[in-house]
Amino acid sequence: MMAGRRGAQDLFDSILFADERFRGKGYQEGFRKGTHRGLHNGRRNGASQGAKLSSEISFYYGFAITWKCLLECNADNKSRKCLRALEALLNLIQKSPLDDPQSMTLQEDTEKLRAKFRQVCSMLGVPTDFKDYIKTAEGTSF
Repeated sequence: MMAGRRGAQDLFDSILFADERFRGKGYQEGFRKGTHRGLHNGRRNGASQGAKLSSEISFYYGFAITWKCLLECNADNKSRKCLRALEALLNLIQKSPLDDPQSMTLQEDTEKLRAKFRQVCSMLGVPTDFKDYIKTAEGTSF
């Protein structure tokens, strides 16, 4: 009689703890899938943001080199001031830790580059909105 009672108790326990067991398995599976999806989305977002930053800074570099070439022939005071500001912009670009996305100073250095770019644009009398210079085809992405 004891064996029958024990069997019924085991059956009752397995039913009672089934919910807990399945909830634990579901949590583990969800955690695993969520971690995988989070890493995938993080990599995709990081690549996208990195491409945007790279495009922006590459533009600043080309902008500065072009204006430097245009102004080098001028001997007036305004051109010399602009050339010094352009040199400062180029130096900031060269010193920026762009190849290290985990750099502690990347955000600060990027803000300095943007500020210097705005200063140079102001001195040259040209628009400062980066988007005005870049015309991309609809649907183009990195």
